[in-house]
Amino acid sequence: MSVTDPPQRTRELARVRDAVLAGDLSDRAPREVVSASWRRSLAARVDPDHGDPPLIYEHAEITRVRDGHALAGVLPMLRETLVSIADEAMHMMIVTDAQGHILWREGQRDVLRTAGRVGLVEGTRWTEDSIGTNAMGTALAADRPVRIHSAEHLVRTYHQWTCAASPVHDPDTGAVIGAIDITGPARTFHPTTLALVVAAARLAEGHLAAQAAMRDERLLARNLPHLIGLRDEPGALLAPSGRVLAAQPLGWLPAHVELPTAGDRVALGEHGDGLLEPLAEGWLLRLQRRGARPRPTLSLPFLGTERPIAILNGRPVRLSLRHAEILALLALHPEGFTADGLATALHGDAGKSVTVRAEVHRLRSVLDAGVLRTQPYRLQACVNADFLTVREALAGGRVLEAARAHRGPLLPRSEAPGVREERELMGGALRQAVLGGGDVEAMWALAETPDGGDDVQLLERLLHALPDRDPRHAVLAARLDAAL
Repeated sequence: MSVTDPPQRTRELARVRDAVLAGDLSDRAPREVVSASWRRSLAARVDPDHGDPPLIYEHAEITRVRDGHALAGVLPMLRETLVSIADEAMHMMIVTDAQGHILWREGQRDVLRTAGRVGLVEGTRWTEDSIGTNAMGTALAADRPVRIHSAEHLVRTYHQWTCAASPVHDPDTGAVIGAIDITGPARTFHPTTLALVVAAARLAEGHLAAQAAMRDERLLARNLPHLIGLRDEPGALLAPSGRVLAAQPLGWLPAHVELPTAGDRVALGEHGDGLLEPLAEGWLLRLQRRGARPRPTLSLPFLGTERPIAILNGRPVRLSLRHAEILALLALHPEGFTADGLATALHGDAGKSVTVRAEVHRLRSVLDAGVLRTQPYRLQACVNADFLTVREALAGGRVLEAARAHRGPLLPRSEAPGVREERELMGGALRQAVLGGGDVEAMWALAETPDGGDDVQLLERLLHALPDRDPRHAVLAARLDAAL
């Protein structure tokens, strides 16, 4: 049989499938990757003659899931690499997560419409146990690139389709994080499509590796003072996965630390136990010496919140607005405040130091007394704050990172002069950077915040920049109509 004869090949594949399912011997067996997938699918009780993929995410949920996925950052590159080719070939590009859920699909309109009639839509799950042998599910199950042609699909519904998919791996951990797929009518599928999909997956992994390297550099630049602050105590800065980025002394840890599933203690073998302190990205690991008091970790998620809380060593602490203002100002000014300076930042020229001393005294009773030091007033903790993340990202020119971290204005109910000034400066700088840069994803992230959702200029600019086929286009148009 000639591979270059699509109708003959399709008929042969259908004959082989029917023979295998009937238990008859065949002079031709399916490819091993297909045979193994059929066995897995049948063991999961997939019906070969009927099937519909389950819808896991409704339309309203899919944007949230996409925004939190690692492959969101490589989608522009995938569009440039694959979608134009898919358009010309009457095919579509599909991107899934590691669980086989379709997160994105883009391509030729007629193909998208036809695919929708058989469940090839965003939010559906395409694992082998859900819908049988298919390139996306089989690539994820076998952890290898694969093409599934016509009747190699176990479920008869999809015999008119051919698809090629490749898994994508996290360059840090090696874990599968999703799959990239090209799907189209079986009669028009080109044999080289699989090679194209594999190349796109490798490009995506390279892009993710470059992003990880940039995150590593930012983590080191931002948090190296924490490691240096341990002085002669052994410690390390870890990536979110536990990979060691820097350690003192050198060589006392392996290249990767196994993070606990719960708690903050890490077994370090002959070295004893380590204590993990969460950073904005990654971890500070310190060797826990017997009798030593761990340095407190203080998280301040103050953007867009009406009811502020702090998280002290993993424990939520409800705060009054005044106490949240004090913590925000001290985080913004790590060098500290005198009582008079803090009074001015909180109350303006009418502020009195005696009032501030009383408020700080009450705040110290709410927190661990060692967190807030006096003379000058300052924070003695490993501080992670979302507003500091936005500030540092803007300072470094990382506009998309800043926009995604900005969930809303800093302590929106606060009228403290120092907080209000920082809130206005941050909001104005972010808006200017986003509009000036023109990055669609950064504009979308800002438009998702309370202030951005009412910003007519931002919404108009974003609507103009989004391609018509982008599913966000209709949502944005409706939002703009409501804002006008």
